[in-house]
Amino acid sequence: MNKKAQQRPRRLPRLLYADAQGNIYDHPTLAMAGMSGDQAVLPEGVELIPLPEDSRLFTIPDTPPVAWDERKGAFVTVPTVREGRRELRVQAVSAFMAPGYMRTLLPACAYGEKRVHLPLWSYTAVGWDEEQERIVVAATRVDANENWLPRNYDDRQLDPLVHRMLKAFPDNRLLEQLSRCAIDYHCFAAKNLFYRRWEAPIPTSPACNSRCLGCISLQPSDCCPSNHERIGFVPTPDEICELMLPHLLEAPEPIVSYGQGCEGDPIMQADTVAEATRRLKNGAGGRGTVNFNSNGSFPDRVRMLCDAGMDSMRFSMNSVQEELYNRYYRPVNYHFGDVVESVKSAKERGLFTMINYLVSPGVTDSPAEVEALMTFLAETGVDMLQMRNLSIDPDYYTGQMGVKGRGIGMYRLLEKIKKEFPQVQFGYFNRTKERFFPDGYEKGWPVKSRR
Repeated sequence: MNKKAQQRPRRLPRLLYADAQGNIYDHPTLAMAGMSGDQAVLPEGVELIPLPEDSRLFTIPDTPPVAWDERKGAFVTVPTVREGRRELRVQAVSAFMAPGYMRTLLPACAYGEKRVHLPLWSYTAVGWDEEQERIVVAATRVDANENWLPRNYDDRQLDPLVHRMLKAFPDNRLLEQLSRCAIDYHCFAAKNLFYRRWEAPIPTSPACNSRCLGCISLQPSDCCPSNHERIGFVPTPDEICELMLPHLLEAPEPIVSYGQGCEGDPIMQADTVAEATRRLKNGAGGRGTVNFNSNGSFPDRVRMLCDAGMDSMRFSMNSVQEELYNRYYRPVNYHFGDVVESVKSAKERGLFTMINYLVSPGVTDSPAEVEALMTFLAETGVDMLQMRNLSIDPDYYTGQMGVKGRGIGMYRLLEKIKKEFPQVQFGYFNRTKERFFPDGYEKGWPVKSRR
């Protein structure tokens, strides 16, 4: 290859846009852009990957895309595209990626013209690679576990399994709830219970002491609709064990998890959860993993649940800055410091400790958040950051957080974490206890301190 060819500038992916009917096209001259926070940016080559299999494309209704005009050297809003003699109104396109991938840029569009509050999905910048003839997204893979890919969930196989289990346990209210989750709401975790494999959920709490902006089970009427209806009762330890003990004993790679979606927060039912967990651990004879997902709002209850036999805990946080945390979670009768204390308590008691880190480009990789995260990791010693794309209207979220400007880059954030805290693992899903510390990771705490 000659020197001139080696220095050829990278050709930017083309803008994707949609017409009023949702048909998607690539633009002949304008290039793809992305958004970091409230600023349009050009994606870097390192953060562009082929659209993962099992991903989906969506339009952002009645909202024009923003693109990079190479001739002008500027970002431009594209409300219309000429087709022959006509000017057709167009709308922006977004990707919703398959599980296991973290987005690095938001879709670039004129959010100020958006007329609807977008539903609770995660939105990713997308473009067209003309040279490779493929759709690309601004993202990176953070978890290689393929159990959660949509192709593993065939509802034609599911229905008879649900009916069979309902017949076997006709009086179990928890089973009735999970059958609705599996069939009506297409919850993969609920489906796993009926397939008798992998991770199954244990919803326990109709109540919650957070009022999350992006709550998937309860939303005010003037907002976007929630994805599903949360559980309306507290199951008994008998109902929990009747379903979950066979799962621990029989399923491959078995995990049973409290706090997996269709409920408030299981910490509100800590006594029930503790009693059920003691029974599950005794009955399973060491087989399987019992996991607890929570906001971690009551450190004393977290310690009680650790002592009841939990194997791992995952604490949900959108930010490790108190002000931003409070803006999203809007806590009721607890404080940010309680969450931090719970994280430390779980780690100190020897549990595999994870943060369900709800990420959004421009907020998560803002300089202030990056600095706060480095301090948080040093002080808590968490084992894993689950880099989960926050499902919320991105413009609404960025505005509510009050963060201005662009971030340092999501992939640069990952690089910085790995450099300063090599023991911290990245992921997207919960793990069995046999895989808490895969080859190449050392179990131990405290991790490398910054101070």
